[in-house]
Amino acid sequence: MRPTPARLLLAGLTAALLSPVTACTTGPRVEPAALVAPAAASDTIVYGHQQEPPCVYGGWIEQGYLSGQILDNVVALDDDGRVVPWLAESWTVAPDGLTWTFRLRRGPTFSDGTPVDAAAVAANFEYWSTGGNSTVQAWIGGYFDAARALDDRTVAVRLSRPYPRFAENMTQPYFGLQSPRALATRSEEENCTAPIGSGPFVVERWNRGSDIQLVRRADYDWAPANAQHSGPAHVARVDWRFVADPTARTAALRSGELDAMYDVPAFEWAGLEAEGYALARYVTGGRPQQISFNTERGPFTDQRVRQAFALSLDRRGAVEAVGKGVIPYDGNGPVSRSTPAYDERAAARYGHDPTAAAALLDEAGWHPGPDGVRTRDGHPLEVVFPYAVNRTVNQDGVAIIQALQQQAGTVGFRVRLVPYPPSAAAAGAYSGPGDYDLMIGYWTAVNAGILHVNWRRDLPDAPNKANSAFYDDPALEDLILRANSEADPDRQAELYRSAQRYIADRALSIGVYDRLSTLAVKPGLRGVRQEQSQGGPIFHDAHFA
Repeated sequence: MRPTPARLLLAGLTAALLSPVTACTTGPRVEPAALVAPAAASDTIVYGHQQEPPCVYGGWIEQGYLSGQILDNVVALDDDGRVVPWLAESWTVAPDGLTWTFRLRRGPTFSDGTPVDAAAVAANFEYWSTGGNSTVQAWIGGYFDAARALDDRTVAVRLSRPYPRFAENMTQPYFGLQSPRALATRSEEENCTAPIGSGPFVVERWNRGSDIQLVRRADYDWAPANAQHSGPAHVARVDWRFVADPTARTAALRSGELDAMYDVPAFEWAGLEAEGYALARYVTGGRPQQISFNTERGPFTDQRVRQAFALSLDRRGAVEAVGKGVIPYDGNGPVSRSTPAYDERAAARYGHDPTAAAALLDEAGWHPGPDGVRTRDGHPLEVVFPYAVNRTVNQDGVAIIQALQQQAGTVGFRVRLVPYPPSAAAAGAYSGPGDYDLMIGYWTAVNAGILHVNWRRDLPDAPNKANSAFYDDPALEDLILRANSEADPDRQAELYRSAQRYIADRALSIGVYDRLSTLAVKPGLRGVRQEQSQGGPIFHDAHFA
């Protein structure tokens, strides 16, 4: 069973709020009939998030957290990892595993007044499969065939091969539905800034560089089965603010300027807890924060050098020193500990053994130089290690990376760290085989099907830019494909574990720490919960005591 993250149990006093911000860029307004009147200060949640996405909806987890307030899914995931009804009240799977038929509930509408019917669901599948969301495409690109409305409330989704965990993957916020009319008639910028969904909130205004103002739908009455109530959100507004600096974010929470904040620094955890703030920690499933080795070019094309690097690191020690008991160490590169079918043997494959690391480097022809950096044929063992600060890696992660750099240096690696900003990451910096030797990153998911996303071959007619090791292995891909389509849960789990060991044995990827979604909520704000497929905050049930 999938481990259940900590829940929020909140009690206390009403929060003070920040004074209004000045708009930089105003986005398109939504249909007035869907909104409520401006709220009093006590009816507004002020929330501090660490990153501002380029669009409200997209394939990045930060967009999923935001769009999850605005867009509804066909199905949801409950606290026990079970798929439960949302816009669909029931569903069936054909005996051959190729056709999933969803029966939709009666009544939901998008905020532009159009119905959430079978034709709308089919249109969203068409939108996703033709590039509307890169993450959805990564999940279903090799499986989706067609979707068609059988009647107003029944939609059939046809797959090209069996995928028993298909509905489970549809619980991720990337699968949030948008109004087909809005997608067809509004500009790309309008749909980027204020997508039209059927969720409990709508985008009223986006003040670029500052915040997004969300306002509730007065007629909302179709929450998922795991929500605490079905009707409209309790609060009238959510002021979703972007506060990149973790120190400033924490100070704003303590001063009462924020009611809740995301991404709690590890060293602040104990203090906030002692001060009465409610804390929640969600260990995201999928791929943990791991280091991929570039297997296409450079020193890590040699398996011995990859293994030597892994053995040179005291990863557990670095994580525990920085993480203060909050950030979990995870040695498994392909799959995080909160993912079903996690393999402990893969996680334990490489301990801290500098002597063994040195022997492997000697065997590979890399010998100690006068400055401690190993050389071969006159070339130093220098490796480039870029990382996206405050996008892929937060401040705690930066400290861990710096500790690993020093550890690798003790056996003769010169690790050149290259931090780069979120804007460069959004533009695709350091994404090609000529750009790095080591890459740190994660992929959130609800099951070990993430292996197919990350390790599918990158081929000219079927590109896969999520394969950050640039590893081309038909045997590994076949193993993962068999796992994805295996109907027997026990057999499927064993195939997934075999794939993890395959990757670990070849040192293609090594785990460092589990990627967390953390929240701190001030006393007096109740009902904030974490969505169970990705761990993002959900404010539909939130209210002030």
